[in-house]
Amino acid sequence: MVYTTKNKFVQILLKNLLAWIASLIVIIPMLLVILNAFKADGETLNMNLELPKTWIVSNFATVIEKGKLIRSFLNSLMYAGLGTFITIFFGAMAAYVFSRRRSKGMAAIYMYVVLGMVIPINYVTLTKTMITLHLTNTKPGIILLYMALQTPFSIFLIYGFVSKIPTELDEAAIIDGCSPIQLYLRIIFPMLKSAIITAGVLCFLNCWNEFMMPLYFLHSSEKWPMTLAIYNFFGQYEMKWNLICADVLLTCAPVLIVYLACQKYIVGGQTAGAVKG
Repeated sequence: MVYTTKNKFVQILLKNLLAWIASLIVIIPMLLVILNAFKADGETLNMNLELPKTWIVSNFATVIEKGKLIRSFLNSLMYAGLGTFITIFFGAMAAYVFSRRRSKGMAAIYMYVVLGMVIPINYVTLTKTMITLHLTNTKPGIILLYMALQTPFSIFLIYGFVSKIPTELDEAAIIDGCSPIQLYLRIIFPMLKSAIITAGVLCFLNCWNEFMMPLYFLHSSEKWPMTLAIYNFFGQYEMKWNLICADVLLTCAPVLIVYLACQKYIVGGQTAGAVKG
């Protein structure tokens, strides 16, 4: 009995120790960026966790002005916002159709779509396609690319949630005279709130953080999102770590706010859609 209690205590201690180590791995880089964003030029040469001698808030104003972050912020907001909205709007419809029509053909199409999450992108073919369609260096082109990247994941996530909704609701609504569109919009769609918010937030975060697609297909600096703006800013001010940290902080702030604001929906949606009915 004593041995069992001691063994459990050791297990709990090891778990807590691992949790502390994992937390520190995440927290220390964040603190490093936050503290150095408020320091003067000379203080950031060593990139340490010491508090700033003087808290310089003007670093953020300098970054916004020199890095042209307002324009990049609006670009990122448009790309991520429109890409997420259109993806979730059509992805939820597709997930509903896939979950209700369980034929072999629909199952094959569903698997083909979902494989988009794991199959690597062929950038040679994609580049030729974008050039042929005259979508390179265009805002609609980058939004379409974001939609293509996030559609498989959104369908996969919402599909697991829709599958748990009993088909008896569909049958009852049809008996009451609902058309297929009314059935989806009035009955099914309101029940997908947590799943749609979960998929929407995660798609928005992925679109906001996307780097490769804008790098390859946006050549004009006026159309760059935040990720390319910070990449370009780092090249110009690679020795001024206080400005680079301020730039990183400003880039990460919107996604952190969105995630924290919708955190309860994300956890609930992932749990609800974790098991397919």
